[in-house]
Amino acid sequence: MNDANPIILKLGGSAITDKTAEATPKTEIINQLAEEIKRADLDNLIVVHGGGSFGHPTAAKYAIKDGYKEDPTQRFGFAETHHMMTVLNGLVMDSLIWHEIPALSIAPSSCFITENGKVKSFDDTILRDMSKIIYTPVFYGDVVFDDKMGFTVLSGDQLVAYLALKYKAKKIVVGVDTDGLFDSDPKANSDAKAYKSLNLKELKELQPKLGKAQGTDVTGGMAGKIAELIPAVEAGIHITVTGATKRLSIYRALTDQSVLGTEIEKA
Repeated sequence: MNDANPIILKLGGSAITDKTAEATPKTEIINQLAEEIKRADLDNLIVVHGGGSFGHPTAAKYAIKDGYKEDPTQRFGFAETHHMMTVLNGLVMDSLIWHEIPALSIAPSSCFITENGKVKSFDDTILRDMSKIIYTPVFYGDVVFDDKMGFTVLSGDQLVAYLALKYKAKKIVVGVDTDGLFDSDPKANSDAKAYKSLNLKELKELQPKLGKAQGTDVTGGMAGKIAELIPAVEAGIHITVTGATKRLSIYRALTDQSVLGTEIEKA
């Protein structure tokens, strides 16, 4: 990342893991995405990935998103959820490094504090130092300490929106397991209508209709994802939602080429 307006790339948990089977990575997809990131060769890229079948099941088991309820088992659950996310992050980092991308992992639990589930503070000292030498920072959905709730889940989508607004991102690319946004789940309904473009008003109207994710998801599935991203759209940041599992889609989106998916703009 350099000092220019960054491009934020979100790799959805449903794209890089099998959310119907606990702790199951899609290693071929992870490697494909690393190859495309390398090919794009961007020095202003920030990567954020979701938890998929690694973070969500453990977070749900211990009700981490709801905060600390004086249940001692939750303390272990907080630690286990974070550990599971570091395991998935390790797989992503393995592939990025294998492809000779100078990527450095940043654990949100070490630098973010929330209040009632929303970011209250972020120590970006390390991120600012990275920009001096130009590394690719890699964040991920994580458990974090919360000033009101004790702890909670900070989703990758909330991270994307926060970082995009804070650093005035050039654009956001969201890689999911479908070719953009649809009016219903295209995996369950072959007649689902695809949206090539949406403005802010249309996005807000569509958001409540979006379905739940397959498998366990403590952050609200696609509807929750879009809810978190709406503030970035309101700020005028362009968002491309495309299929991360389809070869070259992420590369094309990162390099401003046409891509199968949904383009989202304020107006």
